[in-house]
Amino acid sequence: QVQLVESGGGLVQAGGSLRLSCAASGSTVSFRLMGWYRQAPGKQREMVALANSDGSTNYADSVKGRFTISRDNANNIVDLQMNRLKPEDTAVYYCQGVATIRDYWGQGTQVTVSS
Repeated sequence: QVQLVESGGGLVQAGGSLRLSCAASGSTVSFRLMGWYRQAPGKQREMVALANSDGSTNYADSVKGRFTISRDNANNIVDLQMNRLKPEDTAVYYCQGVATIRDYWGQGTQVTVSS
């Protein structure tokens, strides 16, 4: 059974940086797409950044120029480097892996940015 496990969340002051990491464990699966989503209290889950297996990436406008997604295809790891964090980045961040048969989600990690 495949599991996605996130790490790296926490509390940081505005302007600071955090790095999130997500690793897949369990049976071998190939993800054509891996990415990060977030959900703030009272809001819908939104896409933050996506990374295809071919190396292409996609970012939400709100994080362009501040966040960088990277992935290790061989080991099914996807990281999110978050710089110049803002209070509005506060949310639970979820890792997603899109395989042929289904999507997989991590349990989420809290990121809190204080002003």
